Amino acid sequence: MTTDEKYDVLIGKLKETGSLAVAFSGGVDSSFLLYAAKEALGNRVFAITAGSVFFPDHEYDEAASLCRSLGVRHMTLQEDVLSVAGIKNNPANRCYLCKKALFGRMLAMAREGGAAFLAEGSNMDDMEDYRPGMQAVAELGVRSPLKEAGLGKAEIRSLSKRFSLPTWNRPSKACLASRFAYGETLTEEKLKMVESAENYLDSLGFSQLRVRVHGSLARIEVPAEEIPGAAAMSGMLSKKLKEAGFSYVSLDLTGFRSGSMNEVIDTGKAAAAHPDGLPERRKNEQT
Repeated sequence: MTTDEKYDVLIGKLKETGSLAVAFSGGVDSSFLLYAAKEALGNRVFAITAGSVFFPDHEYDEAASLCRSLGVRHMTLQEDVLSVAGIKNNPANRCYLCKKALFGRMLAMAREGGAAFLAEGSNMDDMEDYRPGMQAVAELGVRSPLKEAGLGKAEIRSLSKRFSLPTWNRPSKACLASRFAYGETLTEEKLKMVESAENYLDSLGFSQLRVRVHGSLARIEVPAEEIPGAAAMSGMLSKKLKEAGFSYVSLDLTGFRSGSMNEVIDTGKAAAAHPDGLPERRKNEQT
């Protein structure tokens, strides 16, 4: 199918729901989904944004602004994710535990708000990465309309640009917990260190970035073509990140890639260790 045909399928699937709540982060995918849902359902759609220490404050502000511009009702919930059993230990199935808790509460809010379904913004490209949170989505019956319509990230960006969404070229986002090596204890202080460091790097104009954490070491990821520029600022970067609380600062010479913390885990063993919290994987399907 062409991209336009897939979009027509998406609109059709959204209309079939009758009414919908969208789990809305303000990122590329959920923003496009909310726009399409508004087109399909009008005032029978609303957005729910979760606030927690896993998400920077500015992302909530961006989400609220887009809801206002689309004329969509915006609900919020606050969740103490670090108090959810197991999460602060950052196991390989952390995303499952987190999504099960957050989407469980969102489902209740969706029903209270009159929505027949809750939807989230996963797309076809997400099938190629290690995403244990998708198991929680399946267990709870949360819809994934972009995936149902067969839309991938490039198509979502292209359509977002056509519809003048401000998110069309926004860098991909992920929760702050994804910056930490599995097994490292998560604390609010550590999460704020990452947020501060990434806000600083973002102010320097890198097109994409992550600050990965290995104990007291910060591993900076920027796109491969931007590594020379980052290296030229190494002294300044080291100084600023040490001020943020890190003892050591490194620049990853491979460059930015989504889900790089998954490169060192065996998803087969992880699935065996957490049978209720990981999706089935093809044997060679590792990031």
